[in-house]
Amino acid sequence: MANRYNPWPELGWKAFTLGVEAASVMTLRTLKIAAGGAPATAEAQRMVQEKLDAGLALQAKLWTGALGSTPSSMTSRTLAHYRPKVRANRRRLSKGA
Repeated sequence: MANRYNPWPELGWKAFTLGVEAASVMTLRTLKIAAGGAPATAEAQRMVQEKLDAGLALQAKLWTGALGSTPSSMTSRTLAHYRPKVRANRRRLSKGA
């Protein structure tokens, strides 16, 4: 009997929750940058550098096969790649650091 497990509903939920968390990070960053000054400049520079680093690291995972070979494994591992980074930013920005 074939395995009938469908990973997509769970992956959809994980993508949705990551999107909600990312939206909160965007809001917190917008508020920090809108406040201006040196902290705003540092946050903007940090944001750009983090995006470059995360994108390049994900690309390296793709080229080395670390994301797997199926669409669902690639989706799952991509979400897992970004989730800790988004969560860390939400926690840091929520504290006002």
